[in-house]
Amino acid sequence: MGLKDFLFPTLNASAPKAIDVEASLAPYNLQSSIYGLLNAPTTMDRATAMSVPSVARARNIICGIIGSLPLEQYNKLTGAHIEPLRVINQPDPRVSGFVVYNWLAEDIWLYGVGFGLVLDAYAEDGRVRAWTRIDPMRVIVEYNSDNTEIVGYKVDGRSAPIAGVGSIIRFDGADEGFLNRAGRTIRTAVELEIAALNYAKEPVPSMVLKSNGTNLPSERIAKLLESWRNSRATKSTAFLNADIEMQSVGFDPKSLQLVEARQYVALELARAAGIPAYFLSAETTSMTYSNATSERRSLVDFSLRPILSAIEERLSLPDICPSTTETRFDLDDFLRGNPLERAQVYQILNTIGAMSVEQIQEEEDLIR
Repeated sequence: MGLKDFLFPTLNASAPKAIDVEASLAPYNLQSSIYGLLNAPTTMDRATAMSVPSVARARNIICGIIGSLPLEQYNKLTGAHIEPLRVINQPDPRVSGFVVYNWLAEDIWLYGVGFGLVLDAYAEDGRVRAWTRIDPMRVIVEYNSDNTEIVGYKVDGRSAPIAGVGSIIRFDGADEGFLNRAGRTIRTAVELEIAALNYAKEPVPSMVLKSNGTNLPSERIAKLLESWRNSRATKSTAFLNADIEMQSVGFDPKSLQLVEARQYVALELARAAGIPAYFLSAETTSMTYSNATSERRSLVDFSLRPILSAIEERLSLPDICPSTTETRFDLDDFLRGNPLERAQVYQILNTIGAMSVEQIQEEEDLIR
């Protein structure tokens, strides 16, 4: 082999590249793409996002519904309903369960992950007796040397124990979180809100006052502009001397299509939030009671279900409840149909012996 061949080897394009099957099956490092697993930085902050009406409404619908749903527990072996533990429906004795699950659902929705802080544990088996939601911004995740596994947490800069009082309960979501995947869309909505605010303050195109005479000193220009601004705030008619001319530059809100642009962004935010656009008034539609019930089912299936599952499955783990018990949200009241539909279903179930009259009365809250 000559020196030229050594320095500039000929590449054989036809030779297949050897593939290491075991290496290709190794776990994929998601640090750069998924916030919910490794807490990558978000592209938008919560305060800015919540200043957009569509985002605020989507948050209140999704998280408010989840916070209001009761939690039930069932035996995994028999499917029988059992009385839920107090830690399930009121995890923090100091506040209602609605507050805890409402804010926990927001964390999972916004950031892709939520955290709970253990307040109390049973001495005999170490199971959690009480816990509360903690702001994800207070939690720092610690990894091993390869950044492939979580080895611990820090809360407010102090290391948290692995188990027991002061330890962390982690609720992993289905993706990187709304703030990360919809950051540019949220920022677009914010800029449109700012543009609408500017045109609300001065509902005419930008104006230029041009002097047709001698050049004016800066002090005189400042006083002239201040006088013009104050007059326009109180009067609709203006008078200019012969040496001053007003010119309009830019476009009015109609030419800029601000209304159409804001409506389009609201629709895009509904898509990013995973919520039907009807709930954000982002599209015009005709709703009746029958298809409103169908919309609720769509809301559960395509928007709420990932967050519901994240909370249900974490609360079913053995560190919170016995291994033979599973936790599920009760959706019956939220998805129940109109009285006629329910009566027809009850009639069928009673006829085939699936429900007794007493059970139907209990279901309809007719037994006091």
